[in-house]
Amino acid sequence: MKSRLIASTLVAFSCLSLASCADTPESRLQALDITLVTKSAPVANYVSAVRSGNLIFLAGHLPKREDGALVTGKLGDGLATQEGYDAARLTAIALIATLKSELGELSKVKRIVKVSGMVNATPDYTEHSQVINGCSDLLVEVFGDRGRHARVACGYASLPLNAAVEIDLIVEVE
Repeated sequence: MKSRLIASTLVAFSCLSLASCADTPESRLQALDITLVTKSAPVANYVSAVRSGNLIFLAGHLPKREDGALVTGKLGDGLATQEGYDAARLTAIALIATLKSELGELSKVKRIVKVSGMVNATPDYTEHSQVINGCSDLLVEVFGDRGRHARVACGYASLPLNAAVEIDLIVEVE
């Protein structure tokens, strides 16, 4: 937790201390050393995002490492809470990449409205909210107050492809 707070502070300081650094979601991603990759095609008969009025509904995204490998496993049986947190953060990066692809620029995001986080967990695992914090924390780091959202974090007996987490978003745009 302390390292995340320090990282957020450094991002804010680096943008404040450089006259040419615009405070945009893209500049915050750059300060966090996060590169958005091109979104992958859906694996079934659905689309990654649907816009209805000023809302964008993002389909469930899974956690993929930089090498494309999926983070798999069950929290409470082989995966620790910190590993789940890291998986949720990777999923947030994938969600942001889809948003960027849909909008062109992330400054068009008016508000992250809702995060729905699903955690692949054993029946006795109870730290779902700490896992999904990996997504929530990054959304606030990137979008500031516009990243604060309503949320649900639930445990599931299984998820597609044995993914550790699956997360979807509802986003309000300008």
